[in-house]
This record gives sequence, C-alpha cells and structure tokens, in this order.
Amino acid sequence: MIRYKKLGYVELNVSNLDRSRRFYEDVVGLEFVGERSDGAVLFRCDDEDPRSVVLHQQQPAGFKSVGWQLEDEAQFELLHRRLRDARVPYEELGSAQCELRQAIRVTRTTEPHSHAALEFFTADGPRPDKPFAVTHTKIQRLGHVVWSVPHEVESIAFFREVLNFRESDSIGEIMTFMRPFPSPFHHGIGVGKGPKRVIHHLNFMVSEIDDIGKAQNRMRKHDVPIVFGPGRHPASTSVFFYFLEPDGMTLEYSFGMEEFTEVDPRKPRTLPMAAESIDEWGSVRDPRMGQTGDIEEARIGAPA
Repeated sequence: MIRYKKLGYVELNVSNLDRSRRFYEDVVGLEFVGERSDGAVLFRCDDEDPRSVVLHQQQPAGFKSVGWQLEDEAQFELLHRRLRDARVPYEELGSAQCELRQAIRVTRTTEPHSHAALEFFTADGPRPDKPFAVTHTKIQRLGHVVWSVPHEVESIAFFREVLNFRESDSIGEIMTFMRPFPSPFHHGIGVGKGPKRVIHHLNFMVSEIDDIGKAQNRMRKHDVPIVFGPGRHPASTSVFFYFLEPDGMTLEYSFGMEEFTEVDPRKPRTLPMAAESIDEWGSVRDPRMGQTGDIEEARIGAPA
C-alpha cells in the first residue's frame, strides 16, 4: 500500500501575479517566500514546509498541479507499480525540476479522468530556519483541495484503487471526500460532480475559531466576496468560511476537522443530498462559489 505524509503543495495559475501576490500575503495571510527562477511566486503557511502555495502568471486562472508528500523513498516503487498496472503514464522529473520544487525526488503523472497534474515527492531536507510568520490569521497547514469534474466516479475510483486514498464520506452523488493514507485528517482531496473541469476550492486550516470571525470582518473591509459561511460541515465537523480571491477562485478557512485512526477507522458514510448535509448552521451559498478556475490539462513529457 502506498503511504503518504500529507498534502504538500498546490500550484495555481493567476492572471495578474502582482495583484495575487498582494492578496495571498495581505488578505489570506500566507508568508511570501520568494520568486523561483521560472518566475513563479512561493508562499508558505506552516512551520515545516518551504512552500505550500505556488502561483504562476498564466491564463486562464485555475489549478495547475498538486504535490503529495510520500512517507519515504520506498513508496516510489509501489506508486510506479500501481501506475503501470493501471496503464497510466508517469515520469520522474530531473534534478533541475526537483530543485525548483525543493524536493529530493518527484514523480509526475495525471489523473486520467480530470487530466489534473499530480506530483508525488519526498523532501527530507532540513526544515525552514524560521517558524511560519503569522500576521492576522493563525494558519496551521494547507488543508485540502477540491475539484469538480464530469467523470467523478472514475476519478474517485482512480484515487481509491490506484493511489490508495481512503474514502471518508460522500454527500449524495455530488461529492466524495478522501484522505491520503494514513493521514488522519478527514480529507485531503474532494472530488465532486460538475459539468466542467474546475477547481472547487483550496483550503487552509486555522488554529483558532476566532480566525473565522476575524476573516469575515477583514473580507468585508477589503470588499472581498464572501460566498459561504460561516457554518459547520456535518461530514468533517469543520467550521468553515469561503471567499473569492482576485481571479474568482474559491478559498476556504476551516477550524477543526475529524481525525481518523490508522487502524480500524470508522466506515465511510453517505450523507443525504440535502442542505443540512452541507451546513448545520443554515448558511446560503453564493452561486459564484466553486465556479471559477480551470484545471490545466497536464501532459506527461511536456514542460512541467
């Protein structure tokens, strides 16, 4: 079984890099790390990782790639075997591309139904010299990424049967939440049903519920659209708050999340398709939520 440490990083395309840099730093509260040699801008949001979010100047705005940190070097052999058995192409990136990602080793592939770029890496180097610089929001970690695709059943099966992600819960037939084994957190990815390939939202987990309340007032002060919440998700038990970034992609702060044991975890549930299965507090979603942000179609062998 492939074993993971966590969700390591998410790379996004944005239409105006300077504008987005200011927003992710000043409004979201990420720490600016620097600019890569390829022009991408790096941010971090915890004490462990040298980067958590990477922004690229590229249109259309949306999802570029996601990096999953493997537990150790031995997991690459298992990963490659599972991909070969499923007849899914993959490539190992060269030293220059690994260095860009601040990783020791990287395997890149695509989820064959969403065509999203998936990267699997190990990074056993030293931790950053300084702790994450908290400004207004006590972000704990990069939490999860959720996307919507037309062929969600096949996409979910790929994560489950090939990549050894475990299902936590589903809401009707529209959304399934999965965790990279043996990560304890309720989900590291969500796969939903939609008419087009789009990033639904990117999540940051915060350490205090006050961060949710403060965010609501901060977004209003900066005229940032609030599209859902505050509320509480019954599936993960998280308190949530969703808002839009400058290109209209949806971001989320969440506080608290159910954690699973590695041995004998509870069985996944299917919650009914009802408003009460999405929010216990009765918030009403703005129709703009989760509608903007194309998934860039990745091709193995093309420049990463």
